[in-house]
Parts: sequence; structure tokens; C-alpha cells
Amino acid sequence: MHQQLVATPVGNARLDWYPAAAAPRATVVLGHGTATGVEARDLQALAGALPPLGYAVLLVTQPYRVEGNYEVAGEESLDRAWTALWPALSALEGLKVSGGRSAGSQVACRTARALGADAVLALAYPLLGPGSPAELLRTGKPTLVVQGERDPFGRPDQFPKLPPDIELVAIPFANHMLVSDVQDTGSDSLERATAAVVEWLSRVLPRATTGR
Repeated sequence: MHQQLVATPVGNARLDWYPAAAAPRATVVLGHGTATGVEARDLQALAGALPPLGYAVLLVTQPYRVEGNYEVAGEESLDRAWTALWPALSALEGLKVSGGRSAGSQVACRTARALGADAVLALAYPLLGPGSPAELLRTGKPTLVVQGERDPFGRPDQFPKLPPDIELVAIPFANHMLVSDVQDTGSDSLERATAAVVEWLSRVLPRATTGR
């Protein structure tokens, strides 16, 4: 892993790069939520699991966390910073997946169409606020939502009917951090979430290639 600071209109963002083991099939770009940064366990699990499978991972720390300036923590500032980073990815090989957890997933949903992302990964999407069904439904891209069954910001059964290009995977017993506080559930929640992402990437990205 190596780090890079990149200037955006609202301050410096930090990029944590996890290169793929070989020429990348895709680059998965992930933003963080408001309560945690890129140290969140689900983001770190993907950063560990995906590179050996041929996917580069880029974890993005928004400028407000890098510089401690919470005046640029609103939706407009988050989207401007994310948009400013995207042109640098155009030189990278492979497809581009825009994603994140919680507030980071909202940024990905709002900007995916304009930035030309090939797919969207939404971890712990905050359906009941500050997110909304409309925000999720307008990605215009193949989208995976990975949601804990006990997420107080939106349980899987609270989502509206989704179109075929938006898939939702429910993680049993998991909360908003995609972890479970229930013992002996038979499977680790983070492992389930990671496996769901790996399966979706391998299945959906070939379709994204033909749709270009």
C-alpha cells in the first residue's frame, strides 16, 4: 500500500493505493462514512481480499478528514472532491467501480453517471437518512448494495423494489458497520460481505465491458 495526497477544490484528499497482484481487471474506488474513515473494517477487508484476485483498490479519505475542516463535509463538497479525483483514474487499466460505505456510498451513487463509472458498490447505504431511494435509483449503472439485516439506517426489508441492475445482498445479524454482535452465527459477517462483493464483481464487470 502507498499513499498520495491530491489537491481538490475543497482541500487535499488522501489516496491509499492497494495495487492488484497482476494487471488489474478493475479499480475499485471506495470512500468512507462520517463516523469512521478508511480504517472501517469492511473497507479494510476489501482492500485485503480484492488485490490478490486482480482488482486494484483505492481508499479515498475526504479532505475534511485529512485537514480537519468540517466546513467542507457537506454533500456538495464531498461530491466536488470525489469528482476532482476521478480524471486521474482514466489513465489506469481496466474498469472503474465507484463505491463506498454509508455517506461514501451516497457520493458514489450521486456521481457515478456523470463520472462514467462502470459500476457502483454501496456498502451500508443509509436509506433512512441522509440517503434516499431516489439517490440510489438514479446511479444508471450496475449497482450492488450490501446491507446488514440490523442496520438502523435501513434494513434490507425497508428498501423499495429495485430494478434488475441494482442488487441487494442482506448480511444476517450485521449492523451498520457490517459486523455482528451475535455469537456463533455460523459465518463471519465481514467474510459474507466480502464474498458477496467478489461474486458480484466477477459476474457484472464483463457485462459492463460489453456495454461501453
